Amino acid sequence: MANPSSETLPIRSIEVPPHPQWPTLSDDERTQLRSRIRRLLQAQNAVLVAHYYTDPELQSLAEETGGYVADSLEMARFGTETDAETLVVCGVRFMGETAKILNPEKRVLMPDLRATCSLDEGCPADEFTAFCDAHPDHTVVVYANTSAAVKARADWVVTSSIALPVVEHLAARGEKILWAPDKHLGHYIERVTGAEMLLWNGACVVHEEFKSFALERVRKLHPDAAVLVHPESPDEVVDQADVVGSTTQLIRAVAELPNREFIVATDAGIFWKMRQIAPDKILIPAPTAGEGATCESCAHCPWMAMNALQNLEQVLLTGDQEIRIDPAIRERAVVSIQRMLDFARERGIGRPART
Repeated sequence: MANPSSETLPIRSIEVPPHPQWPTLSDDERTQLRSRIRRLLQAQNAVLVAHYYTDPELQSLAEETGGYVADSLEMARFGTETDAETLVVCGVRFMGETAKILNPEKRVLMPDLRATCSLDEGCPADEFTAFCDAHPDHTVVVYANTSAAVKARADWVVTSSIALPVVEHLAARGEKILWAPDKHLGHYIERVTGAEMLLWNGACVVHEEFKSFALERVRKLHPDAAVLVHPESPDEVVDQADVVGSTTQLIRAVAELPNREFIVATDAGIFWKMRQIAPDKILIPAPTAGEGATCESCAHCPWMAMNALQNLEQVLLTGDQEIRIDPAIRERAVVSIQRMLDFARERGIGRPART
């Protein structure tokens, strides 16, 4: 059942773009394009940082060129540790903004600055600020999937891999928590920790589409499969999970659990890394099919799909998709992000082995 506090907030209509249709490349064209990108990265002292949800072509190229493939927490860390002068962030805009906030002296590029996120879009900074001002006795904790301006209003920024221990820490100190923007992730954390949380009414357009009744059907067809669920999913889906966790935690589960089959409820881009580290495992996409659906599982973010080899090369040639952040906003936002990174370092959270 949804947290009552989130029901008092309006549900914002998000305009979801169609998935981009990139031209099919021949093997020779792909090889030549990847070679040109490698040369451009080297010439510009640039490094490629890709999220697990991006196209496998980008993930593999990042690893082949000394870059990094990771969740948003580890992407943020990597950007601060590399000597590269330019960070090319393949993901969605809040990831590029976070990289720039932590590395103001570096150039941060993205293949397409229009690649946003439904959680970010559903939490406008002015409305969120007013919501926080109405509850001054709450500690403000925001998910990484938010704009730089929202992060600047927060006390803490968290990713899904660190949200639970941060909230447990705050609750143990007796703090009341205002959480934004994902209501499903917030409600999951609330249930696990018992913390008092006031929830913003946002949701991920990908994870909200997983269907509990369809998942039950797939589980019956694969009774020995472990169910892996990202906590941005609705309660009815989370409740069927064997493992609930961040992208990194779900990838680790595929490698470590003895099951041969896994039903995976998160963005399908994650399958590349899962297959890389556990090639003998069978991965089954959790169903999103509902009334009138045209596919059994449509779980891929349309904004993540805006990242491709073609526009990656273009941005390296032109440099015209550069992240820029108001210095006053950056000065405030870096405090809440750095607080998360310091907490993670102190508690030994994250830092998966690089492959």
